[in-house]
Amino acid sequence: MIRDIIIGEHIFNDYAKDANPLDLFILEDLIDTLKANLNRCVGMAANMIGYNKKIIVFVDDNNKIGYMINPKIIKKEIEYETEESCLSLKESHKAVRYKSIKVEFYNDKFQKRLKNFNGFVAQIIQHEIDHLNKIII
Repeated sequence: MIRDIIIGEHIFNDYAKDANPLDLFILEDLIDTLKANLNRCVGMAANMIGYNKKIIVFVDDNNKIGYMINPKIIKKEIEYETEESCLSLKESHKAVRYKSIKVEFYNDKFQKRLKNFNGFVAQIIQHEIDHLNKIII
């Protein structure tokens, strides 16, 4: 179901909680909401649509929608500074990102996965994981 995107820094006041199999409907809502906003968005975290759970979705290098449940960045390489915007905020902000990251996460069957990401997709994932960890940008 397509959800409204919540605007305002208050949605990042709390750390997101681990997701479990009962939260898979949130993943579906995130995917539907991202698809409806592809003209202005490349990633979303569950707290952006009102769920304080560790679930993110993003557009990958093949223009397909990827997702992660309970993601955790375990390795970062090559720091750089950039400026980012967010649908939940009114203005853009400077951010420190890494060109290459390794992420541990779960798929929708709650099987643990480990994957490397580079470039813009890595930046999107870092942005969304920050939202889960109370970091605005």
